[in-house]
Amino acid sequence: MKIVIAPDSFKESLSAPDAAAAIARGVRAACPHADIVEIPMADGGEGTVAAVLAATGGQWRSTEVTDALGGRATAAWGWLDDDTAVIEMAAAAGLEQVPPERRDPLRATSRGVGELMRAALDAGARRIILGLGGSATNDAGAGMLCALGLRILDAHGHPVPDGGAGLAQAARIDTGTLDPRLATVRVEVASDVDNPLCGPHGASAVFGPQKGATPDHVRQLDAALAHFADLSARTLGRDERERAGAGAAGGLGFAAHAFLNAAFRPGVEVVAELGKLAQAMQGAALAFTGEGRMDEQTLHGKTPAGVARIASQAGVPVVALAGSLGEGYEKLYGAGITAAYSLAAGPMTLAQACAQAAQLLSDRARDATRLFLAGARIRQA
Repeated sequence: MKIVIAPDSFKESLSAPDAAAAIARGVRAACPHADIVEIPMADGGEGTVAAVLAATGGQWRSTEVTDALGGRATAAWGWLDDDTAVIEMAAAAGLEQVPPERRDPLRATSRGVGELMRAALDAGARRIILGLGGSATNDAGAGMLCALGLRILDAHGHPVPDGGAGLAQAARIDTGTLDPRLATVRVEVASDVDNPLCGPHGASAVFGPQKGATPDHVRQLDAALAHFADLSARTLGRDERERAGAGAAGGLGFAAHAFLNAAFRPGVEVVAELGKLAQAMQGAALAFTGEGRMDEQTLHGKTPAGVARIASQAGVPVVALAGSLGEGYEKLYGAGITAAYSLAAGPMTLAQACAQAAQLLSDRARDATRLFLAGARIRQA
């Protein structure tokens, strides 16, 4: 019996590869001779590189970069045999890397993301997959672009300060120094965010408060990003601020649209393709997926919904395991999830649940597999 295991990470407790291994232990406890295929998943945010490399056998690499607050940090990225680089924005400019008391979306920079891309170009990349999610920045990707050679200058011809607030001083954009290798590399953005750059649904208003922005900061940042979009439109001859995904990762999606000619795809689709999830589903009797929390929002580009869609196309039932099930999770049943279970076996604190996540995940997978096998025996009788 073939069983496919394709979970996302369980934040603050298990990586996607660790979650897949825990589920596999539970499946083997119930069905020792099962043919288990583990394909760790992600949706473009933190954990994407780990999931892709675990599924493909790619290589880990690391590069020293500028962190979100202008310091130095070592960021990991991935390399695949077909000259594809896999980069997470969160590795260079992630919100979780900045203590809450130090978060400053006015000056946080995406420069380190561009430095990772430059390292990929130096390595000979012909394709760069850029996962957006978990960013600490709100600079419209300006820092990334500057690391790739773009010059954003003030009225005196000086580079504007790093960070979203500094874009209010921008008077001219010089594209002539942008790294020419970008013209020959395919950039694919993996993201489930479709917000525009500016306005009430834009990067500053929707995501800025999560990064420490006050209402005054939101107004200041939104105006600065709109000014940068105006200047970019005059420079490029087209306005990309309303494109779906332009507001992703503090507006880095805008920079990817406008200056990198990037192709945008749902992150879960990119990871599923690299991990050959659709091929693995062929001939499978059952699939498992999961993540830390599932609710109605899981339908909008999250891993369990993406796995369920691919499994449904192959006629494979899907069991979803989650740390918690929130409001509206039952709507997942209409999207291909056959059954959903939370991990906790009884009353426990969040800290206890995180500490015991691997065992809880294994136990629920064992129980679900036993139930599936019992149903199979009944159908055969």
